[in-house]
Amino acid sequence: MAKVKFELNRDGVRELLQSPEMAEIITGAAERVAAAASSGGRGYSAEIRTGASRVTARIKPADAAAYYSNLKHNTLLKSLGSGKV
Repeated sequence: MAKVKFELNRDGVRELLQSPEMAEIITGAAERVAAAASSGGRGYSAEIRTGASRVTARIKPADAAAYYSNLKHNTLLKSLGSGKV
C-alpha cells in the first residue's frame, strides 16, 4: 500500500469558514434554533458574527422572562437539534 500524504490548506479553509455562503448556512441554522426555542411564547434572537477565523452565531434570550425560562427549562439546549443542516 502506498502512503498518502495530506496537507491542509489553512488559508483556503479560513476563507471557506468566513465566506458569505457559510454565513448564510450559519444564519439559517441559528434562526431555526431561535424559532424552535421561541415556540413556547418566549422570545430568542440570533446574532451572527464573522471572527478572525470563522463565522459564528449566538442565540440569546430577548428579554428577562425568556432568560429565566431558559434557566428553569433549558429551552436553548433542547432546541439545538432544530438547527441541524
